[in-house]
Amino acid sequence: MIGIIILGFLGLITIGGILFVNLSPEFGGKHRKEDIQRYETSGHFKDGIFHNITPTNMHMGPKDIAKITFKYLFEKNEKVPNTEPPIEKVDSLTIANTNEDFSFVWFGHSTFYIKMGNKNILLDPMFSEVPAPHPSLGNKRFQKELPIDLEKLPEIDYVFISHDHYDHLDYKSIKKLRKKVKHFFVPLGVGAHLRKWGVEESQFHELNWWDEFETDNLKFVFTPSRHFSGRGPANRFSTLWGSWVIQSQNKKIYFSGDGGYDAHFSDIGDKYGPFDLAFIECGQYNKLWSEIHMMPEETAIAARDLKAKVFMPIHWGAFTLAMHAWNEPIKRVIIKANELDLKLIAPMIGDFVNLNDSVPEVSPWWNI
Repeated sequence: MIGIIILGFLGLITIGGILFVNLSPEFGGKHRKEDIQRYETSGHFKDGIFHNITPTNMHMGPKDIAKITFKYLFEKNEKVPNTEPPIEKVDSLTIANTNEDFSFVWFGHSTFYIKMGNKNILLDPMFSEVPAPHPSLGNKRFQKELPIDLEKLPEIDYVFISHDHYDHLDYKSIKKLRKKVKHFFVPLGVGAHLRKWGVEESQFHELNWWDEFETDNLKFVFTPSRHFSGRGPANRFSTLWGSWVIQSQNKKIYFSGDGGYDAHFSDIGDKYGPFDLAFIECGQYNKLWSEIHMMPEETAIAARDLKAKVFMPIHWGAFTLAMHAWNEPIKRVIIKANELDLKLIAPMIGDFVNLNDSVPEVSPWWNI
């Protein structure tokens, strides 16, 4: 009888999991036949999935998984800050009324509001508390508040998505934003998620690596990265991933999204650099997945490859998604940047940064 009860309980959990994956909108949409045919012409889609330019190993065996689990449960290295990190609250009027050609606000991790070419831009808008399909499946944001509530943002001209992972493409944020955004620019395949979430076809543009798009005196280029995609247990590599070049008449920026170090940084730097500012991934790394996330020292090297006049380490400061201390990325990358004589900025979350002025000094707000 006990065995029957246990089997029944496990069966209910399994059924519940299957229903959750198939019915929850968080997991996104499915690709149509005509979508697949379009992906097949991209040059990066084969055998039903997208591929990196450089063959990339993502395999982790049972020993690797056990090692990660042990470290996560028992290694004490301040993966989460002991004290809530400080943030700067920003006023909606400050954002709406600025006429600067290039200013920005960092929301932590990889989310930015940018004013560029007199247009309002969002990068990887993730405003939710937990980067997961359900609040119980992930670690909460370090900060209890955001610099500004999503609802108080002005009308957004352009949203750029680097890939469809939960810490970069957030269902709840898209649902709240979709009626105040004019255009979404996304990798191939991500349009299926937006369609599922009520975004009109006319609102989004799917781009392949090296595709260029020009509008309103701005130029956008979707450039490669070395990473992967997927929102569910059975759709890894089902959408493309990448980085973005955004150029106005006076300024040029690079946004890395996620990815490991590779030759694409030099390729992008040679073709589109030098950049006035490069936002480059620096966090959530581990030797076991070093081909799809950079070590902090590689972040600085990537900035050099990109010919960035100034770079900002991102993908840290808001969530714990790896085993390292929460503030280790910024400490390590500063050492390497100094060694390479590179200019780095590290504003506090919520700081309103105007890069038409002099480069702001680095103040170690993370030493808490």
